[in-house]
Amino acid sequence: MFPAPPVSLWPDPDALGAATDLYQVTMMAGYAQAGKDRDRATFEMFVRRLPDDRSFLVFAGLEQAIGDLLRLAFSAEQVDAIRRLPALSGIAPSFFDSLLSLRFEGDVWAAPEGSVVFAGEPLIRVEAPLSQAQWVETFLLASIGYPTLVASKAARLVEAAQGRPVFDFGARRGHGPHAGYLAARAAYIAGCAGTSHVEAAIRLGIPCVGTMAHSWVQAFPTEAEAFQTFAEIFPNASTLLVDTYDTEEGVRLAAAIEPPIQAIRLDSGDLSALAFQVRAILDAAGRTSVKIIGSGDLNEAAIARLVAEGAPFDSFGVGTDLITSRDAPSLSIVYKLVELNGEGRIKRSTGKKTYPMAKQVYRFRDAAGRFSCDRVTKADEKSDGVPLLVPIVRSGELVGPLPRLDAIRAYCREQLASLPEVLRGHDAKPLYPLAYSFALEAEAERLVPLA
Repeated sequence: MFPAPPVSLWPDPDALGAATDLYQVTMMAGYAQAGKDRDRATFEMFVRRLPDDRSFLVFAGLEQAIGDLLRLAFSAEQVDAIRRLPALSGIAPSFFDSLLSLRFEGDVWAAPEGSVVFAGEPLIRVEAPLSQAQWVETFLLASIGYPTLVASKAARLVEAAQGRPVFDFGARRGHGPHAGYLAARAAYIAGCAGTSHVEAAIRLGIPCVGTMAHSWVQAFPTEAEAFQTFAEIFPNASTLLVDTYDTEEGVRLAAAIEPPIQAIRLDSGDLSALAFQVRAILDAAGRTSVKIIGSGDLNEAAIARLVAEGAPFDSFGVGTDLITSRDAPSLSIVYKLVELNGEGRIKRSTGKKTYPMAKQVYRFRDAAGRFSCDRVTKADEKSDGVPLLVPIVRSGELVGPLPRLDAIRAYCREQLASLPEVLRGHDAKPLYPLAYSFALEAEAERLVPLA
């Protein structure tokens, strides 16, 4: 019924070759002229540190990152424009000609999409000719960072709601129309029950939800007429926004409609007090089946507070805080060279140390099945625990079909359920135990004098 993955969410997926930083192209040109463009390189993507008020992340965006990576190419128009860049004025014409046929031919290992992940451990490992591995850095970071932020935020919102559905209402609040598409998918993976984004619902099979705006009420002579008309036109989807003028009066008007509406939405004011008041009015009118949806600048702390107070909300809609991850709008996600032609590479700048060599992450669980710690090793080391990184691409081709969205969502649900309680709350602060193997530590120490 829906397109088989990988589904591209880019407006023009055939023009992505130049979706990179200039210094990637200049380095590619330099590698070519220095005869190093075909050196075998390993880069790894990881998060240096978690944002404040985050105890874990939900890894998202992999399907689109991989699907678009495998069709990454420069158009003839892009190559002509790159030839004219002042920074590349001294580069041999053969380099620009080579861009026309450039494709990613390397290998990719990654954590399964929907995985719970932590700072300091590789999420994606790219093994490819040096120029190709360098080329894809900007694209991969941009493809993974934002969806991971939104999925991580969504997981916190869903946890705070304690079983009440949370809906993505963020399309209008994103940084451009494209952000709403990416956010809807990421939020759904992490547990949101639906989205208001129509295109995301159509293309990805996410449940589509919506209510009405204040403008509908304002467009009619009276609030009563606005409500009655909406309920008659949409008898199976009549959710009314009751706070355009006077909330109490709006609820009484909504409660009088026959047949009963499905739900009302509260979007402003003291949501907790209003919810109790509205529930009482609805129940007194015999409208016990009418649900109450809460929205209006909600975040996980506000939702947790409403739940703790017992406010009778049946679900929540979250826009700005979800799509912008307002309290943590950026992620210290990086992509670093760790191995070249079989030899380790490190960075030892203050606060930005990296470990050399291609790596694997092994995850351990306690007797109750909860995550207990992760151990980072060299890729060829053996360890107890379950390896996190799995092969996704080999020699520029998919190893196998990527999971469908509902399977990713189900996997993420199991991952979140496996978090220890101390990491689950919206105000959780503890650090998850992460260790590096003796072999990695020894290799890093060996390379320090050489760096």
